[in-house]
Amino acid sequence: MSEAAPTVPATDDDLEAVARLNAAFHSIRSEVHKQIVGQDEVLEQLLIAIFSRGHCLLEGVPGLAKTLMIRTVADALHLTFRRIQFTPDLMPADVVGTEVIAQTPTGDREFKFLSGPIFGNLILADEINRTPPKTQAALLEAMQERQVTVGGRMHKLQEPFFVLATQNPIEQEGTYPLPEAQLDRFMFNVFVEYPSEEEEVRIVRATTSDQTPKIDQVLSGPEVVSLQSIVRRVPAAEHVVRYATRLVRMTRSGKGTSPPKFISDYVQWGAGPRASQFLILAGKARAVLHGRFFVTTQDVRAVAAPVLRHRLLTNFTAESEGIKPDDVVARLINELPPEESEALDGGKLPHLLGSGDRR
Repeated sequence: MSEAAPTVPATDDDLEAVARLNAAFHSIRSEVHKQIVGQDEVLEQLLIAIFSRGHCLLEGVPGLAKTLMIRTVADALHLTFRRIQFTPDLMPADVVGTEVIAQTPTGDREFKFLSGPIFGNLILADEINRTPPKTQAALLEAMQERQVTVGGRMHKLQEPFFVLATQNPIEQEGTYPLPEAQLDRFMFNVFVEYPSEEEEVRIVRATTSDQTPKIDQVLSGPEVVSLQSIVRRVPAAEHVVRYATRLVRMTRSGKGTSPPKFISDYVQWGAGPRASQFLILAGKARAVLHGRFFVTTQDVRAVAAPVLRHRLLTNFTAESEGIKPDDVVARLINELPPEESEALDGGKLPHLLGSGDRR
C-alpha cells in the first residue's frame, strides 16, 4: 500500500539536507561498489544505522568481506577507522585504554591516560563473541553513553561514533555469546549472505588482479553529525508510530498483550520498548536515504527483521521445528498489514500533502 506524506513543518534547509543525504547515499553506494560486489541490502542497513546514531552486529561466515565493507564505508565518510580483534585474552584496558604513571617536566609524577582503540569514529569489533564477558562489558558504556570511565574519570568519545561488531554464526566452540542486555544495544542485527554465482565470479576477477580502486570521500565526520540531526526531525504520523508499537507488542506474551497464537507457541521472550524506538528511528533514516521527509509503515516493515531478530528469544518448540526469529517476524508482518495501521489511528488520517512512497 502506498502512503501519503503528512503536513510537516519542513524548512527549505531540511529539504535541502534530505536531497543532500539522498545524493550522498547513492555516491557512497557507488564508492563502496568499487571494492564490494553486491550486498546492497547490507550496505543500506549499515548506512541507516550510521545516520541514526545506532550500532550494528553483523553475522556471516568468514570471507564475505564484512571488514572490507566497513573499512570502505569509513573511507567514503572520511571517518577514523579502528579495528579491535577480540580474543579470549583481550582485557578491558586493551579496548578503552589505561592510566600510566608519567613524569612531568618539573620532575613530578602523575597519572596520564593512554586512550585505547575505542577512541575513533567507526569501531570494528571483530568476532566480538570471542572475548569474555568482562571485556565485552567494556563496550557497553561506550555504546550507550558514548564515553568511557577509567580511574574514576570520564572520557568523552568523539562524534560521530559507531560500533560495528561481527561474529561467526557457525563456529561456537570457545565463544562467549553476548548477553541479552548487550544485544539490545545494537540497533540492527544484519545477516551477510553468500553472493550469487555471477557476483562470486566478479569477486574472483576483481580480487585476483593487481588493481586497487581509490575510494573518494563523499562526506566528512561533521557532515555526518549534521545529517544525523535531520533524521531526528523527520515526522512520523500517529498511525505509523502505532503500527511500529503494535508490531513490537505483538511479540510479547503476558499481561496487557494479545499476541497471535504462534507467538505463545514459539517465543519465550519478546522485544522491549527499545525495539519500537529503533523501528521508528530506522524508518526515518530509510525515508531520508530514499529522498523523503516523512516515514511510512513500509519503511517500518523494511527494517523490522534487522531490528527484531536479535530481540526475540525463541523456545525449544521453535528450535525443534526449525522456526527462526526471521520466520516469526515475517508472520507478524503478515498478521499486521499496513492497511490495519490506519485503523489503529482511530480511522483518522492526518491532512495529506501528496501521495506515493517515492523510492
